[in-house]
Amino acid sequence: MATTNVYSVSGAVAGTVEVPDVFATPYRPDVIKKAVLAAAANKRQPYGPAKGAGMRHSVSTWGKGRGVARVQRVHDGRKATESPNNVSGRRAHPPVPEKIWAQKVNKKELRLARKSAIAATGRSECVKARGHKFDDAVTFPIVVEDAVNDIKATSEVIELFEKIGIGYDLDRAKNGRKIRAGRGKMRNRKYRTPVSVLVVVDDEDRTAPIFKSVSNIPGVTIEEVKTLNASILAPGGDAGRLTVYTKSAIDAIRGWSE
Repeated sequence: MATTNVYSVSGAVAGTVEVPDVFATPYRPDVIKKAVLAAAANKRQPYGPAKGAGMRHSVSTWGKGRGVARVQRVHDGRKATESPNNVSGRRAHPPVPEKIWAQKVNKKELRLARKSAIAATGRSECVKARGHKFDDAVTFPIVVEDAVNDIKATSEVIELFEKIGIGYDLDRAKNGRKIRAGRGKMRNRKYRTPVSVLVVVDDEDRTAPIFKSVSNIPGVTIEEVKTLNASILAPGGDAGRLTVYTKSAIDAIRGWSE
């Protein structure tokens, strides 16, 4: 049975813990990618123009013999409209709200995707390949004592990560914050921040101070064991997110029956 170090709040090694069997799951990037893309597709909302858009005019055609195009024109006017090739005309082939964006994925595939994504967080080569920065001395999966749940100050969380050896990734996310390209700048998402550390705690610790203390760190998120899925563990379908587990979270994962 493989073991990994358990880090204390001071950043020192406080002991070891057995790694759950789920971390021995084979790495399946194809299944992970499929689950993440399906989850993103299922969040899409139907969209399309209003019924009758571009066709709400009183129009008529002049007919032939006037040396002009025989298109629909505003009644008692000259402006051409409604036809797709005209300014102010309807769209030729607009998106339709009836289109179904949802994708179906087998339950066993979703389970395998989650287990494989968790296993990837316990392999340093997968985490490094994803672009995360950390010391080579860090043992994976990264496990900390449950006392971390009582940390109230954001500065203390950052200090802990630096002592463990993953503080470099916090700087990577902070320095990588860029202005988004495209229309998203106008839609309340002007900046794009790289994904950084994921903190996983036990379901019983949902009211712990750690939830608030990590909220101000760019790119860092915190999740309960029960909310873990492939999209959180492998954002964008790229497995190997830098993840920190509490000891109670590791024990909860050990109790998974599937």
